[in-house]
Order: sequence, then C-alpha cells, then structure tokens
Amino acid sequence: MAIHRLDELRSVHEGDGALRLGALATHAEIAAHPLVRERLTALADSAAIVGSHATRAQGTIGGNLMNASPAMETGGPLLCFDASVVLRSVSGSRSVGVADLLAGPGQTTAAPDELLEAVEVPVPGESTGSCYVRLEYRRQMEIAVVGATAVLTLDGDRVVDARVAITALAPTIRRVPEAERALLDGGAGPAAVQQAAQRAADAAEPISDLRASARYRQAMAAVITRRAIETAMARARGEDVSA
Repeated sequence: MAIHRLDELRSVHEGDGALRLGALATHAEIAAHPLVRERLTALADSAAIVGSHATRAQGTIGGNLMNASPAMETGGPLLCFDASVVLRSVSGSRSVGVADLLAGPGQTTAAPDELLEAVEVPVPGESTGSCYVRLEYRRQMEIAVVGATAVLTLDGDRVVDARVAITALAPTIRRVPEAERALLDGGAGPAAVQQAAQRAADAAEPISDLRASARYRQAMAAVITRRAIETAMARARGEDVSA
C-alpha cells in the first residue's frame, strides 16, 4: 500500500517536551531540524549518515524503524532517548516504546493491520549531551559495521544519567545497562569511560558476514563506544564537538 502522499504523516511538531516526527519525515529533514541538532544531537548524527544524499532525501524515519535492521542508524539514538511510536489500525491507536517495537532482524511487534503513524521523542534537558558513532568503510551508501550511542547527563564531574546502546552487534539494537552503571558509579573520568566501553563490548553478540568477522566487531565495539561516550560528555559540557 502506497502511503507517500499522506501529508498528515509528514509533519514534524514540537510540543509538551517532546518532538513528534511523522512517519514520513525524511532523514534529511530530521538531520537539519534545529531542535534535533541542538538537543537530540545523536539523532542528528545518525540521520545525517543514512545511505547517500538521495537516500536521506527520500528515506523516512518510519521506514527505517519498521525495516528493523540491527544495523539501522537511527535505532540507537531513539532507544536511548526513550522514544516511542504510535501505531494505528482501524480499531484505534496505541503507543509502543522503540525498545518494545524491535523484535529481531526484520521483525517488529506491530500487528499486520497496524501502520506506524509517528515517532515521539522526549527532549532532554540542557545538561545532556549525546552522540552516535559508527564504524564504516565508506562515507556514502554504507551501514554500520559497528555502532554505538551515548546519551549522558552531567552534574559537574558526576554522570547523573547514562544511556548506552550498541548497533550491529546483536539481533536487535539494545541498551547496555552494565555500561551505564559503570558511568553512574565511576564518574566522568577516563577509567570509568574505558570500563563502560569494555562492558559494551562484553555485551555484544556479533556475527561474521561479508562485511566483518565477529571477532573484529567485538574488538571494535569498545573503541566505537568509547568515542561515543567521550563525545557525548564533551557535548554535555557545552563543547562543539563533531562525532
């Protein structure tokens, strides 16, 4: 069923402490949105590198989510921002967390008669920084070999909230509670960052395929996660740091 002409699915709306992305909002629109670039930086990082320029101009957030690839770029940031989706059918609509939507490679928990209508993303406070980083072989038309998301809230030298997720390292994109605890317990210093990165690697369940071996993905998981955490911390401190 073609839904590309349904204008009501294209809107991007700010309000009530959240950003509502219509299912047909494109990656290019999301990456360029001022609020996304300022407060949801990890989502901007991810949307800006999906496919090619042509892909980002046509590809949508709804299509990206419902494809349910373990290597999708936007999944980690949406998971760490506690985003939810609105699913609609003839009997009504319901809200489902992104964490509960993704069921496996190419699988979601949406019913066959449900259409993804919108993605709702809570907007974090001013003291929160976020970042999405991926390991790639090319700058265009690429998907993550390994990806990591970090969303961190700082209070001075303390990490008061931490969300860390890994991409392309398990059957679904997933958060890593062990890595988050390392940051909450150990602070914002190098030792805590390294411990969190290693715990993310330990939580990985990679596969070997044409793009990378499981052993390589496991080794790179700590490297990529550490970079995501360090960049998120710098952004939480107000530094203008690129991923």
